[in-house]
Amino acid sequence: MSLMDRLNEDMKQAMKAKDKEKLSVIRMVKASLQNEAIQLGIDTLQEENERSILSRELKQRNDSLKEFKNAGREDLVEKLEKEIEILTVYLPKQLTEEELEEIVKETISEVKATSKKEFGKVMGKIMPKVKGKADGAVVQKLVQQYLQ
Repeated sequence: MSLMDRLNEDMKQAMKAKDKEKLSVIRMVKASLQNEAIQLGIDTLQEENERSILSRELKQRNDSLKEFKNAGREDLVEKLEKEIEILTVYLPKQLTEEELEEIVKETISEVKATSKKEFGKVMGKIMPKVKGKADGAVVQKLVQQYLQ
């Protein structure tokens, strides 16, 4: 089942259950997917594109969550936490820190990187491997840690 089919099914269920929050998040995600497809001039997105859009949506919400927590806006924090919870259902399983460390080590040895000067080269090789499965900031931190 494609992501769009799954979103449509979940949207119907949310409508029947009168779950306004879930319905709202699903509609936003569908709109983002459709807008991206229109911009690219295609009918359906590839799975990789769908994952990157979902990751982008999740990242936006996580960034907003941090800002709202710093501002003490608990009402908005709760709303965003629910949205994040709904969004994560549609993303592939996230890599654990151990799995991510292993990928970073393998890539560093694959690229034969020895110093921080080769940071960009290492990140360029890692990110396609972990796209949608790991937060870029965490990957960046691990690469910097191993390239000292």
